[in-house]
Parts: sequence; C-alpha cells; structure tokens
Amino acid sequence: MNPRFNSASLPIPRGDFGRDAARASDWKQREALLLASYAMFGRDSKGRRYAEEPHPYRGPFQRDRDRILHSSAFRRLSGKMQVFTGDMGDYHRTRLTHTQEVATIARTIGRVLRLNEDLIEALALVHDIGHPPYGHSGEDALGECLRDQGGFSHNRFALTLVEELETRYTPYPGLNLSQEVLAGQDFRITHDGAAPLLEVQVVDLADSLAYNAHDVDDALALGLIQFQQLQGLELVQRALEWGQTSLNAPQPAIRQSLVHSLIDVQVADVLERSLEVLQELEGLDSLSVRQLETTLSLSLPLASEREQLAQFLFDNVYRHDKLITVRKMAATRVRRLFERLLANPSMLPPRFVDRAQRVGVPLAVGSYLAGMTDRFCDQQYRQLIELGQPTAVDW
Repeated sequence: MNPRFNSASLPIPRGDFGRDAARASDWKQREALLLASYAMFGRDSKGRRYAEEPHPYRGPFQRDRDRILHSSAFRRLSGKMQVFTGDMGDYHRTRLTHTQEVATIARTIGRVLRLNEDLIEALALVHDIGHPPYGHSGEDALGECLRDQGGFSHNRFALTLVEELETRYTPYPGLNLSQEVLAGQDFRITHDGAAPLLEVQVVDLADSLAYNAHDVDDALALGLIQFQQLQGLELVQRALEWGQTSLNAPQPAIRQSLVHSLIDVQVADVLERSLEVLQELEGLDSLSVRQLETTLSLSLPLASEREQLAQFLFDNVYRHDKLITVRKMAATRVRRLFERLLANPSMLPPRFVDRAQRVGVPLAVGSYLAGMTDRFCDQQYRQLIELGQPTAVDW
C-alpha cells in the first residue's frame, strides 16, 4: 500500500451521503454501488501477464486506460487519417478524434446500462491504436505486402503494440494491460465460443454509430456530397424528425443538427433494446451472460437503415475521385517502402533489426511501417526512396 495515500484516512462527511461518498473512495466499493450484476467488475479481473501490486485508489481498468492514454502509439493517432487527408483541410476527423468520440458515446451507453465505464473507456481508447498510416488504403497495402505471413490486421497489430513494442518504466515489454482489455481486442480477431463482454459490445456499437455519422459530417463539410443526396435515406429522415431540424436553417446548422441526431437516435435505440434484454439478466454475473451469448445491438429497423446509410457512404464518399487518387498514392508509398526495407533490412532502426531476428524480416518491416503516422511515412518515403538515405528513423 502506498504510504502517502490511505482511503480509510479520508474525512467522512455527515449523513448517509457522506458514508456512501467515503465508501466510494475505494474503487471496489464504488463498483459495488454503481454497477449491475452483469457488468465486468475489476475485482473479478483475470489480472495481468506480469503480476503487479494493486494500486491504492485506482482499479485495474482505470490503470489500463491511463497506460493507453500515455502511450506513444495513442499520441500518434493524431497524425493518422480516419478517411480524409490533411490536404483536404483541417475540419475532418483523425484517428485520435474519432477514438475520443467513440469513448464518449460508449461511456454514455455504458453508464445507462450500469456497465463498467473504466473498462469501456480503456477498450475505446485502444480499439484503433493499431491502424497504419493512410487509413484503409495503408491497411490494404500492408495486407498485400504481408500476404504470405497471413496478411495484416490492425486489431492484431494493436496487440503487438501494447504487448511488445510500447515501452514503459518496467523491465518487461509492453503496457501489461489486463486480460479483459487484451481479450476485448483479441475478440475482433478470433472467437472463443462465447459472446464478448457487454463492455466490449458497447464499444463496437459506439464505433459503428460514430464513424457513419461523423463521415457524413466530414463529407458534407468538405463538399464531397450535398445534403440533398442524403434526404432520401431512411435513417437521415428519422434523424431530421428526431432533432426537429428546420430545413430552412443555414446549411452548417442543418449539418450539425443532423449529425447530432444521427448519433442520438441510434444511441436511444440501442439503449431501449438493451434495457429490455438486460432486465431479464439481473442477478447474473458477466461470465453467465457471456455463456448465454447475450448480444446488444440496434433494433432490426435501425440496423437496416444504418446499412442503407453505410452503402451510400461507400458509393458516394469512400469511392470519391478525390479519395481514390490519394489512396492510390498512399498505397504506392507503403508498398515501395516495404519492398525497399525488405530487400535491405539493415536500414531498419536498431530495435526493428532485432525484431527481424525474432519474427522475420517481413513482419518486422510491417510493424515498422504500421506504427507510422501519415506525415512520418511521407518523410521516410522521401528520405529512403527519393533521396536514397541509407537508414530509417525510428518512430
């Protein structure tokens, strides 16, 4: 126990509220007061790969969240494109802003459902940490380069980052996150025969709700689509009615109201359906709920309407001529850097040279490229390909 802090020494205010507040200074007591039986309690965590002393006032998932937040991989998300590039302005989302928005939506859902918000936030902050530069075009290019090694998965690379490549002040590699956070990321790769934790499902839902709505926002703001193109979509009509949006308002006001309502109407639907499902599970623990394969989701009408919106975005935004041009250039840069370093692995930074001896040159090169920001990849392309610099720079 840290001698500088002892929750038992906190002053206890008078009255019932004071006694509850004092109990809540202990994270286990706080979870007992606030969480439903089916939530994932920190006390039930399977722990970490490397055993650590418990923290005096932070639960395991709070510590996970903080480790992710302070990691260099998380900071680099600010330099990775979500869909649109910096050449198109500075309004659009990056991987970092998208991640923060997912965390906000997921915590809102989790709070209403009385799930573990600390776990939800940790899962949300780590869920996109493994994305390579240049969005999906960079991921597709790396997948082609690593085809003989099983391809590339940003979910798998996220685990590589937090278990191996990130460095802390400890003698062991990685962030030493709890098994629940690692399993939440791993579930996107392989299933273990049971439903994921409810907290994991909430983050997945929040991710899908966020990126569709925010891609609409960014595409409208950047002029890639016009509002009139959206009006025939059922989910858009529902959102306009939900938000009582006036079509006579200025275009920026209509856009902001629409995006807010797109999220709000879907979150409300998730909550309504989830509360119906979970009221039957009161008294069961998280493991029992997983074994019952309990699933949280949008209602069928909303899910269908969301698919219609997703298809519209795929046809009219993600395949837009301006994006196709950028994606081709990005994919070419990733492939050429991969080929250059694959043929000359001694050009890699020292720790990736060492990694190549353990996992092989292709996977080491892939790890190096996947950790780059868009700007850093541009810089290394110029140095290594255009100028012929003999060594790469570590990120």
